[in-house]
Amino acid sequence: MAKPSEKIQGSTWITLAILGSTILITMYGETMLLPAMGDIISDFNISYSTSSWILTSYLIAGAVMTPIAGKLSDIYGKKKLVLIIFVIYIMGIGLGGLSNNIYFLLASRVIQGIGISMFPIAFGIIRDQFPVQKLAIGVGIFSSMFAAGSVVGISIGGSIIQNFGWKSTFFTIIPVAIILWIIIKKFVQNDDKAKLEGKRNDQSGFMKDMDTNPNAVNRDPTKDSQKVVKNYKPRIDLKGAVTLAITITSFLLTLTYFANTADNTNTNSPGLPYTYIILASLAALTTGSLIAFIIVERKALFPLIPLNLIADKILVPANIILLTFGVTMFMVYQTIPILVTSPSPLGFGGNAIDSANIQLPFMIVFLIFAPSSGFIVSKIGNLKPIIAGSIITTIGFFILSGFHSTVSMIAINLVIISAGLSLINVGSFNVILQYTPRQYSGISIGISVVIVLIGSSIGPVIASIYMQAYQEFVSGVSERPYPSLLSYNLIFLTAALISTLSVVAVIYLKRRASTQIITLKKGEKI
Repeated sequence: MAKPSEKIQGSTWITLAILGSTILITMYGETMLLPAMGDIISDFNISYSTSSWILTSYLIAGAVMTPIAGKLSDIYGKKKLVLIIFVIYIMGIGLGGLSNNIYFLLASRVIQGIGISMFPIAFGIIRDQFPVQKLAIGVGIFSSMFAAGSVVGISIGGSIIQNFGWKSTFFTIIPVAIILWIIIKKFVQNDDKAKLEGKRNDQSGFMKDMDTNPNAVNRDPTKDSQKVVKNYKPRIDLKGAVTLAITITSFLLTLTYFANTADNTNTNSPGLPYTYIILASLAALTTGSLIAFIIVERKALFPLIPLNLIADKILVPANIILLTFGVTMFMVYQTIPILVTSPSPLGFGGNAIDSANIQLPFMIVFLIFAPSSGFIVSKIGNLKPIIAGSIITTIGFFILSGFHSTVSMIAINLVIISAGLSLINVGSFNVILQYTPRQYSGISIGISVVIVLIGSSIGPVIASIYMQAYQEFVSGVSERPYPSLLSYNLIFLTAALISTLSVVAVIYLKRRASTQIITLKKGEKI
């Protein structure tokens, strides 16, 4: 029989269901668009490297806004921020359905991307309500909503796109999103803002809060408790926010612009030197803004992101694992629709429905494994599932790199990869949640989500570079070239090699966790 402190209240389950629905509806909208990648490329007459912006612009906006929103939620309250951000997301969805050119579509995607920043806030609300011993269950179920939305989006999206066009996918989301906003406002319990501010005003609050988290006892990754000043006025670190936004944006722009150099290289464009000048300028801007951000945060009394939190020896490998998760998953998202819809023999000659069907098993397995992973983690700890997930994912990608000549081969390999990724996702986020002091949960989860988003931005760029660099014509089909078979071989092999980083990172994480001086409750495992 569970101890009273370990019981999950009914209101907690209701909150989990409602907030999980925000993830479901967001991923529904995101994955509904995936089968249409080929149609959008054709409708707007854009290159494969440019098409990566459809995913990347969305993710850049999310990466920039997530730490800012996380900090604001720590100051002003989580529920309020979720409601505001959800309104912005609904506006972006409406604009997406009105897009008549690639630039309008990308602008709407940027606005939609701001909606991503509500994910870590929702994670924080769940952490506040779940007992520590049962937290992995909440994380697993919450994570499964990513897959649930993907399953709904993939299964319905192909048919909607095929019959009504890709723009109609946006309009199907709006009424559901509005209803969900009303439900959140009415039924989600508001966080106690006074209690949050009291923790900041009480210098002893830091260690007192850590005592409630057995995995964080005697750990002070931020080392900022001495900076806490009584009765300070809550505020956002504007300098830190601006320099961080420039750093993330310029870094991701550097990656995506690098993909465009493949266009110039293949066409022997006379503007090639100019392209490299822009690329070098973006890289220099990234470096300079990163240095400026570090300087600003070291001097800030209340930094946007405590630097010692980023460098914590437990959190670093967990975030590296999440980075590989984002990279490899979105390499699949970018590649599979184009492979399926490209004409034979370079692809399978399918349509949007075929593209949806081949990815559906991947989503279904993630949907099944994510909540199951939460229960597994709660029973045997975080590390074993992460180790197993990293190995399974790596093996799956290596098999996929060698065997992807038929639809059934791809579907089977994606199932293997999905099982591994679900274990990685739940285990890694649970490490982040358990090893971060509670009052820093908003910003810590925000950092982790930003890292996933950066990885998710890198993935499509890597895939598009290969697809743009290695192309062939299909006689009698079209005047434009399509990605060659070699490009897909390189994409899947690169994903396998990147996935091996998660294996290395989890080995380091296991070593650090085993040497960390912590106090554990009876029967708890790490």
